[in-house]
Order: sequence, then C-alpha cells, then structure tokens
Amino acid sequence: QLQLVESGGGLVQPGGSSTLSCSTSGSTLENYSISWYRQAPGKERKDDVSCISSSSNSFTYADSVQGRFTVSRDNAKNTVYLHMNNLKPEDTAVYYCAASLMSLCPINYYSMRYWGKGTLVTVSS
Repeated sequence: QLQLVESGGGLVQPGGSSTLSCSTSGSTLENYSISWYRQAPGKERKDDVSCISSSSNSFTYADSVQGRFTVSRDNAKNTVYLHMNNLKPEDTAVYYCAASLMSLCPINYYSMRYWGKGTLVTVSS
C-alpha cells in the first residue's frame, strides 16, 4: 500500500511561486503514475490539475495551469513535485496528490488508488 503526504502549502502572494511535494512510502513509487488535484474553498469537486506517468513520458495539465505549473518526480527520493509559478487568487485550494497503477496520463479520477490528505495553498495579498 502506498502512503502519500503532501507538503509545501501556505500563503503566497499573487504572482509568486511555490513548490508542493508529495512524499511517498510503503511501496515502490516508480510503479505508480501520480496526479495532482485541487479542491477550491466551498466546492465539493476535486479538479484535476496535473499528471505525471510512472515512466515520466506522459504529462498532462489543466488548461487553467498550463504554462504556469510543472510536475516532476524523483523516484530515488520517493517524491513527486508540483512547481507553481505566477500564482493567482483562483489557484487557492487544497492540493492533493493521488496514485494510480495506470501507466499513462490522463487518468480517470476513479482509477486513483491512493490519496494524500492535502495541503492548503492560499494566494492572497
């Protein structure tokens, strides 16, 4: 079973940058594709933000973050990263990482097998 823990959230000014980490344990990260989701305040739905495949040869980004966010992974460190630039107030959300055994992105929400508990990112001046 793969455990995931997100970190790196906090308060960021508009136009600023931040990097989220998804640290994993309990199983071999290289077997899993990882997606980042976010849930905005007051919304029930988690929106797909980005995905990186298990072999790092497939990536996807939501239109709203394309060109501003970059996903990467370091299997040796059992960690996946979400680098966020030019942050906007509408990026404010709880960010979750999730793991799937599917080998290519994008991955259907219902195919995500394991989830972290999330980290809050607040973009405000």
